[in-house]
Amino acid sequence: MWSAGMDSFIIAALAVCSLTAPAYGEKGTSKARSCSDIKVFYKGKGFLVEDVPQFEISGEHLRICPQGYTCCTSNVEDKLASQSRTEVENVIKDAGRSLQISLTGQYKIFDGHFLDLLNRSELNLQETFTSTWGSLYNKNSDVFSELYTELKKYYRGANINLEETLNDFWIRLLEKLFFQANGQYVIGEDYLECVSKQIDTLRPFGDTPRQMKMKVTRTLVAARSFVQGLVTAGEAVRRVSQVPMSQECMRAIMKMTYCPHCRGMPSARPCLNYCTNVMKGCLANQADLDTEWRHLADTMIQVADRLDDPAGVESVILSLPSYISEAMNTMMENIASINSKLFQTCGKPKEAGTTSTDDEIMKRGTFTVEDRLEASSDKIEKLVSDVRIILGDNRPYWTSLPNLICSDRVATGLGSEDKCWNGNNRARYLPELMNDGLASQINNPEVEIDITKPDMTIRQQIMQLKIMTHRLKNALNGQDVEFQDTSDDSSGSGSGCADDVCSRGTHLVLPITDRPVAIPYPPENKRVKGSAMQNLPSISIYLLTLLILLLRR
Repeated sequence: MWSAGMDSFIIAALAVCSLTAPAYGEKGTSKARSCSDIKVFYKGKGFLVEDVPQFEISGEHLRICPQGYTCCTSNVEDKLASQSRTEVENVIKDAGRSLQISLTGQYKIFDGHFLDLLNRSELNLQETFTSTWGSLYNKNSDVFSELYTELKKYYRGANINLEETLNDFWIRLLEKLFFQANGQYVIGEDYLECVSKQIDTLRPFGDTPRQMKMKVTRTLVAARSFVQGLVTAGEAVRRVSQVPMSQECMRAIMKMTYCPHCRGMPSARPCLNYCTNVMKGCLANQADLDTEWRHLADTMIQVADRLDDPAGVESVILSLPSYISEAMNTMMENIASINSKLFQTCGKPKEAGTTSTDDEIMKRGTFTVEDRLEASSDKIEKLVSDVRIILGDNRPYWTSLPNLICSDRVATGLGSEDKCWNGNNRARYLPELMNDGLASQINNPEVEIDITKPDMTIRQQIMQLKIMTHRLKNALNGQDVEFQDTSDDSSGSGSGCADDVCSRGTHLVLPITDRPVAIPYPPENKRVKGSAMQNLPSISIYLLTLLILLLRR
């Protein structure tokens, strides 16, 4: 017979069992909630729905998301983590690709235009000198063509001393003109060498070589450094945009992006400051480019202003034939005085037995190029203006990436700050907003970062930007600068796990934070969740077992 005490115990045990049984479902009913919604979402990401259970399961296995009841298995969590990282990396790559295309496009346009100017200038010289200087030009055309060849090589980055190139041109021109003007004498190589050594004393071309050297050097140094700056900036964007996210960053992005789905809150969107802290942590190394990137952009704009000067690139390049013709005129007008001084210094050469000279030497004239400048002056102005806009708009590029990524991800609207996903539940995000850069992430609550180990690929690009800015500043002062090939990459692939899915055997470092890793969550939609409830089912089993033993007695 059952005693009244035994009846009371059984009733109490049944009550405890009913209270401790897990409450599944949106309304807190005893029916386990279906995972059909996440199956649809998961399939939409390109994964097999067989990975997703039919109903929610206990979440002790979760290693990134909060460990409440969930539709995410370990496999699902891994795949969504990898997917979340890939999506963010693609956003960064797309943004970088867009900026790189803009910079490369401006480089190609400017490069094509500048080479076109050199070609037009050379063609202008050929056409004009043929009629103006006749056989004197035709017999020595290689002197002029080689000058343009060297100028093009220098502009393209060849290791050529521009000042020596111009000095050699004037020496060769002096030798050719002196030889042609003195056909009645026997003039050998030794005598011409003596003539060339007197060029600084004689100044046969007047002040034109000095003026031309000053303008040409200033223009070509600026143009060469300008296009090299565009190339360096574009290459930095390309390389840095390909740096993979770290393992810790993948965990943080997963927790922010897809853990709400695992928690049964697919409509929950991240809090603004939460998303920003995650991305500032993930992009901390990239943000360290900001200072040198801004310096480069500002200096590039200064060089662009120099190129757009009224006495800028087009005026100088297209005026080369005029400078050279003017110098030749000066020498021919003073050939008698020049001969007298050279004969005193180098000795009078032997007569050749003929008194004939090239009469066409005296058929000389001058020409202008102003009519050719008007057609293209608007083009260089447009080119420089476009570059100014691109560089100006993208000065804060590296520190604006977190906002770019978070702009279409975070919760918006009235009261959103109290209903957004904060990494644990729908509630206000309380931690403070981090500053930009690696050093500022030492207390980032969302991403575990070792600030003593910067990404070497990014550090190399920071150094390249710094070197390029230094060269541009030298160019602004008209100083010739040497460029080295920056296409070789001598270091690794950056920080992080390179595989799409990092092995579960990899040691995962949890974020350093004042909050506990597993937090009991308040009820949502009257459904009990959280790790604090996960010990209760075992109590139910114990009480049921005890009840059965009592009933058998």
